[in-house]
Amino acid sequence: MKRTGSFLVVYALEQIGVRHTFGIPGVHNTEIYDELNKSEKIEPVLVTHESGASFMADGVSRTSDQIGTLVIVPAAGLTHAMSGIGEAYLDGIPLLVISGGTRRDTGNSYQLHQLDQGRILDGIIKKYYLIKDHKTIIPTIYDAYRTATSGEPGPVFIEVPVEIQMFRGEIDKLPPFIKEDPLININESLIKKSVDLLLAAKNPGIFLGWGAKEATHEAIKLANKLIAPVATTLQGLSVFPSDHPFHTGVGFGPASIPASQKAFKKCDCLLAVATRFGELATGSFGAKVPEKLIHVDINPEVFNKNYPANISIEGDAKVVLGMINKELKSRKFVHERSKNDLALAIKKDKEKYIGEWRKEKKNNIVSPGHFFEALRRALLPDSFILTDDGKHTFLTAELFPVYKSKHFVSPTDFNCMGYCVPAAIGTKIANPDHRVAAIVGDGAFMMTCMELVTATTQYAGLMVFVFNDGELGQISQFQKIPLNRKTCTKIGKLRVEGVAMATGAAYLPMNNDYEIEKVIVDAVNISDNGQPVIVDINIDYSKKTFLTKGVVKTNLARFPFSEKVRFLSRALKRHMLG
Repeated sequence: MKRTGSFLVVYALEQIGVRHTFGIPGVHNTEIYDELNKSEKIEPVLVTHESGASFMADGVSRTSDQIGTLVIVPAAGLTHAMSGIGEAYLDGIPLLVISGGTRRDTGNSYQLHQLDQGRILDGIIKKYYLIKDHKTIIPTIYDAYRTATSGEPGPVFIEVPVEIQMFRGEIDKLPPFIKEDPLININESLIKKSVDLLLAAKNPGIFLGWGAKEATHEAIKLANKLIAPVATTLQGLSVFPSDHPFHTGVGFGPASIPASQKAFKKCDCLLAVATRFGELATGSFGAKVPEKLIHVDINPEVFNKNYPANISIEGDAKVVLGMINKELKSRKFVHERSKNDLALAIKKDKEKYIGEWRKEKKNNIVSPGHFFEALRRALLPDSFILTDDGKHTFLTAELFPVYKSKHFVSPTDFNCMGYCVPAAIGTKIANPDHRVAAIVGDGAFMMTCMELVTATTQYAGLMVFVFNDGELGQISQFQKIPLNRKTCTKIGKLRVEGVAMATGAAYLPMNNDYEIEKVIVDAVNISDNGQPVIVDINIDYSKKTFLTKGVVKTNLARFPFSEKVRFLSRALKRHMLG
């Protein structure tokens, strides 16, 4: 039988469970869009910019059972989308990127959009595929899906030349997609050795990253057995419930909150699962990791990069933790630590720290502590919370409890500003029955705020809380501490209400602490009726998070003595003399 390439592309996407695609049609992919229009299973979503498309697709992959999928034009569509592709690559998020391609049957050079896309993408995707004939389309898309979702996940790219899309080609059959679960043989002797180390420790600890997102049940079971405190990476914040008595917070070094620092202070054996010990996860590598380290990850390349491990186990977090729990069940052991003492100490330290953010209410500004307390009450346990890159990210991580895995989403290792708004739109489109709240700084908001047109068009009722301080908050604070200067971090006057008018979103101002409760309730009601709403928050950024303070101290401590003296002298002089 004969089929067009565009038909075969859409058929394969339907088979792998794609329900939405994101992108912009052009002359090099219009045939695919025409087939998408016929599909009863896939809805193509028009965006305002391909970077928004890639962030929306990222949000879909992180919060649902489908793979985020882009359909873009070559060249400009690719370069626009590369911010989101890079974010997905460094964060380990599967993406399927389908691009049109210039014609290869004419012999003509210097065609519109003619670029070597594979060469451009080298370094930020798992694999590049170029479709050369009709028979390879379906198996290529199936293989691309498996590549994107297996091992450490990531983005893949498929280029489909125009002539293959348009013209019919001979194929033998339309095979269905058969899901295959890749098996990694886990060394059982390493499991036994790991349990030996954990049971020999007086104060074991657990550190979880995003890759443990499907292993929450196993992690809770293990923490309860070991009576061990549990910290997470920033990206992995949601993988262990914040209301569990042994949950301490993000990280465990100088850049973490007191509950984490104290609970891990005497840690003599650390079980680190699905974390790469990256810069953000370790507070600029300031975390002190004990000599007895058990490191579990699906990607063996991460082992011994920043911290040497006694035992390295390659494997899926859920499987490995399940095996450790099974081995523990067969052992007899006596706990050195009291369950109640650990839980009470963590609770006391958490409450004391949160209390520092919730002092008297102010009538001229919005306090982060009171805001996040009210937001948590207004949202359901299964609501999604998304952040961007900025000071608001770390305020959210420290002050907003998250109860369900995959329900906190943030850009991390690529750390791309502009991520939050489109990622939240993708999350809402993929999870229409759940509330979605986006927390974003004014600088990051300006980068992608016009994507709210897409939200309005899709009736995606989400809440966007803009922390509006007129600065690039995090970097301006990093400048202020040692330099007493703010260079290129003060932004122009942003009239958020104008963005709401332009995009069809509702607008609500929040000027002080006494307005918090009512404004959030109004925002929830508006979004529940299918309209996106922007809340313009007059935020108080004066109090520093532990991440900010910890990172500054950690990096300063590493300076050579002479340079440390110079930097401190300069800071002192500038703060005294201006």
